[in-house]
Amino acid sequence: MSDRFRALVVDKTEESFAVDVKERTLEDLHPGEVVIRVAWSGVNYKDGLAATPKGRIAETYPLIPGIDLAGTVVRSGDTRFKEGDEVIVASAELGVSHHGGFSEMARVPGDWIIPLPEGLTLKEAMVFGTAGFTAAMSIQRMEENGLRPEAGPVVVAGATGGVGSTAVAMLAKRGYTVVAGTGKTSEHDYLRKLGAAEILDREELTGAERPLQKSRWAGAVDPVGGETLSYLLSTMKFGGSVALSGLAGGPQFSSTVFPFILRGVNLLGIDSAHISNGYRRKVWNRLATDLKPEGLLDLIGADEITLDELPDTLSAILKGEVRGRRLVKLI
Repeated sequence: MSDRFRALVVDKTEESFAVDVKERTLEDLHPGEVVIRVAWSGVNYKDGLAATPKGRIAETYPLIPGIDLAGTVVRSGDTRFKEGDEVIVASAELGVSHHGGFSEMARVPGDWIIPLPEGLTLKEAMVFGTAGFTAAMSIQRMEENGLRPEAGPVVVAGATGGVGSTAVAMLAKRGYTVVAGTGKTSEHDYLRKLGAAEILDREELTGAERPLQKSRWAGAVDPVGGETLSYLLSTMKFGGSVALSGLAGGPQFSSTVFPFILRGVNLLGIDSAHISNGYRRKVWNRLATDLKPEGLLDLIGADEITLDELPDTLSAILKGEVRGRRLVKLI
């Protein structure tokens, strides 16, 4: 095993900010019991923030971003894992305070590692990645709060993004009536292919004219936040749930107590970084079974890029120019 490998490195000083592909060694990596040869890593909105000087995501510099990875164990000081094991690492501290997946090699604590579930390949795991995991966790949490297909339509905001597109496909696989919200008229055919029964313009999902409007949705997957969340809360059915996982539309929203005390609406915060390893495994097992759409690789649309192409993609994802998933191929 060569001690030298390539990685995308973000560095910040008082005078400068740089994003470059550099050669690294294992000695440059943060501590951990398990060394992984990375095969694939997904590109997420959070990664884009880590690669900007004002993103407020990176907690240390220099940093190798990449909040998820899939690969093969090459060295382990943890008895739960051995050389040759195929594994996933997603969320936790990866790519935020600990060197992440945009690297040919990674070293991580054993407690962060998920054995690749039967039914998924390493590439499929990263087609889901943190975005797909977040979508699956959103569905898991809503179903824990009573959501069922017969309860009514489920709306997905930001439906062409990583969380949104995987959520549409998963919900359709589960038998839900899915309404997709997007500002991209060119992507309607793509969303119908994923399983959307209806498509709404993004503007229809913003702004709460009144604290309570006509009830429409049994559930909502919201990676957008902002005015979209205000609208969703005001239009949920009795006992409905909004699974909130992002802030692409801004961190501020307005609401009242009425959706909660008059309609029993559940606002569910989806934080995929700090959940228990047991819960994480439960969700990944669903991604390998009942939440895995047929023809995953073709359906979601996972474009492959190299490390050298990664900086442009990180910029594009912050501008909303990335449809579906993009994967960094590292093998």
